[in-house]
Amino acid sequence: MPNQIYYQLCGCCGPLRPRYKRLVDNIFPEDPKDGLVKSDMEKLTFYAVSAPEKLDRIGAYLAERLSRDVFVKFANIEEDTPSYHRRYDFFVSQFSAMCHSTHEDPETCSRIRVAGIKGLQGVVRKTVNDELQAIIWEPQHMDKLIPSMLFNMQDNEDSERGREEDFLDKRENPASLAESCFRELLGRAAYGNMNNAVHPVLVHLDNHRLWDPNDFAVSCFRIIMYSIQAQHSHHVIQQVLSHLDTHSKNTPRVRAGIVQVLLETVAIAAKGSIGPTVLEVFNTLLKHLRMSVDFELGDGSRRNSASSLSSTRTKESEERIVQNAIIQTIGFFGGNLPDYQRAEVMMFIMGKVPVYGTPCHTLDTVKIGHQGTKRIQAMLLSSLIMVTSGFKCKTMCAGLPVAFLEPLCSISLMEDSELRQLVLEILHNIIDRHDNRAKLRGIRIIPNVAALKIKREKISKQDVVFMKKHGQQLYRHIYLGCKEEDNVEKNFELLFTALALITIELANEEVMIDLIRLSIALQDMVLANEENMPMFIRCGIMALVAAYLNFLSQMIANPPFCQHVSKVIEMRNLDAPYLLPEHVFREKCVLPDALDRDDVGLYFQTADLAEALSVPGYNVERLAIPYIPQVTGKHYLVRSAVRVCG
Repeated sequence: MPNQIYYQLCGCCGPLRPRYKRLVDNIFPEDPKDGLVKSDMEKLTFYAVSAPEKLDRIGAYLAERLSRDVFVKFANIEEDTPSYHRRYDFFVSQFSAMCHSTHEDPETCSRIRVAGIKGLQGVVRKTVNDELQAIIWEPQHMDKLIPSMLFNMQDNEDSERGREEDFLDKRENPASLAESCFRELLGRAAYGNMNNAVHPVLVHLDNHRLWDPNDFAVSCFRIIMYSIQAQHSHHVIQQVLSHLDTHSKNTPRVRAGIVQVLLETVAIAAKGSIGPTVLEVFNTLLKHLRMSVDFELGDGSRRNSASSLSSTRTKESEERIVQNAIIQTIGFFGGNLPDYQRAEVMMFIMGKVPVYGTPCHTLDTVKIGHQGTKRIQAMLLSSLIMVTSGFKCKTMCAGLPVAFLEPLCSISLMEDSELRQLVLEILHNIIDRHDNRAKLRGIRIIPNVAALKIKREKISKQDVVFMKKHGQQLYRHIYLGCKEEDNVEKNFELLFTALALITIELANEEVMIDLIRLSIALQDMVLANEENMPMFIRCGIMALVAAYLNFLSQMIANPPFCQHVSKVIEMRNLDAPYLLPEHVFREKCVLPDALDRDDVGLYFQTADLAEALSVPGYNVERLAIPYIPQVTGKHYLVRSAVRVCG
């Protein structure tokens, strides 16, 4: 019998059709509302197992049937009772294979993929709500379902560039349909299924090398984070952290790609429930920050030739990408935490900062050397700046506890202007509780402080107690920080802002007297010049004192005090402009060879200030007591340790 006649007869007469076709047809009811005949499903499964040589034909015919959405219609049927023994392993495998179709005809390829995705969507809808079908969430199924969806979502980028699928509307676009199915699956994931749903995503990104560039990886995790229930966010974060550990020795760009994905997940999770992973996130990130510095400096120590030097510079540049990504993630995560958790994170990070001679010195500085230690200090302090940004502590004791203040001030004694700048910025973030810092930006003689509209409240009793206990520590580090020989304009700007913020946030009459004593002591130190400081540093300190006393006089609003300060500033404008911030920090400012100590009109006089403040509330007798910083043994320990390591 000719083949053509045979197939025509087969099409009309069921018994003459091949057995595999009859078995496939039998699993699809004529009326979808009739539901599935369980025995027919079992027959097809048994036949497929018994006759594996028929699998290709079964799959091809199944694909043909599925192109008519019969299975999808069946999957949408609601059943009154769950199936105790129905399994979909065979369908998951076949549909997944269809999702990876590489048919030479683009239109046919897309239609096969769409049919496969719809089939998987049907399986998902049929099983995820059935408690007895929890097996669908097991790894052997997720490892097929998830990659099939991601493969089509990933392929969409090339399709968009080539515009090869313009003939399909959105509903028939494999990428759009796959994303919709992916979102639906994640939205149905329960607490115990999150790991099995996320792990295949990470594996797929590894296998297809999608961490560098990581646009698709970022897109995937955005979809994940917005699709899952908020309380499950910490599961995803933990998975990414674990994956970062797995790739700890991979290329810098891969590690940076994973960290940037972590940043995206953290950014979304920070808006909801983060769970118990807060310190785990920071601990893992700080560990990888340290490792990145080790990799960078380790390569730097093996420079032997011009070619190795070039490759080393490239590696250093790439490691900086990793480090910056980690710092951004730390800062963003910390900056979005509630204040009580943020304070805990601040303490945690500070405990990781290497500080010579202190209990929190946890790094092996012999291994990474002075350069590595300095790099880690700078990066951790940079992350602390981001974490403390916007931090509003109710009391300064809570914002600057001793365990935090001690190591922070110790770092401010380092012979490195960059580190001292970072410390001052952290102090600004914590002290400035009324957002006044922006109004004080730049060291200058402010003509009208009232125009700045400084926000201020009455000093609380708790803050008064804080200044009694720790005020001298703050004054000491400001005093010592002023005379560092590597200071630049930014250091003086930040010191001015620190003094102004202390005045606004923490100063009662007693503190103001101490701040005046500190200012006069700085002026006297410059005039005595016992340490032979450079002329720029001496003039910079004089400019700082002038800018601050001008600010303080207007905050006190005492006319005689203001008059004396204004008179000195006027004299300097005429005879010694290099003692004012507008001049000394200007490029090519001409500095004198020496300062005229005898021209008293150029300097602030303690007696005149005391006389101006002879009003109730101010203990002017204390102005007669020169301020002498209490330099502790720890100061010399830090200095000597830095010199030895350097």
